[in-house]
Amino acid sequence: MHAYGGAFEPSAGDALTRRTFPLFFEVLRVLLAEDVTVVAEAAFQDPLWRQGLEPLTGLANLRIIRCIVEPAIAHRRYRDRGKRDAHASIIGAEIDDWAGTYTSFAQLSLAAPSIDVDTTDGYSPSIDAIIEFVNREGQDG
Repeated sequence: MHAYGGAFEPSAGDALTRRTFPLFFEVLRVLLAEDVTVVAEAAFQDPLWRQGLEPLTGLANLRIIRCIVEPAIAHRRYRDRGKRDAHASIIGAEIDDWAGTYTSFAQLSLAAPSIDVDTTDGYSPSIDAIIEFVNREGQDG
């Protein structure tokens, strides 16, 4: 979005999103096909994650890490950064907008091992526990 300069206004389904969404998953496919370990981070809701990840499940030992925090804390962090970003522009800047979006967010629900990480104050569980989760063999979904 920075390549567009100040003229770009992010919105749900904008032209940049429509171009970059398939590219995001194509890059993952290329890396996974070459046995590269990949961490893919995005704030996609379940239908979009499924659309992109389901074709890749044969190439990866998928692990899902969901970072969670209360809406008020996320809102404060956004304010503290002192700048707008694409997500905030779509969600809205007011706490009520954030709380409503958090409540209605459709988490990824693929049948894969998953863990919730509370980021309120550091990471809970710890980074070491998260790494152990990622590296654990033979996990059930």
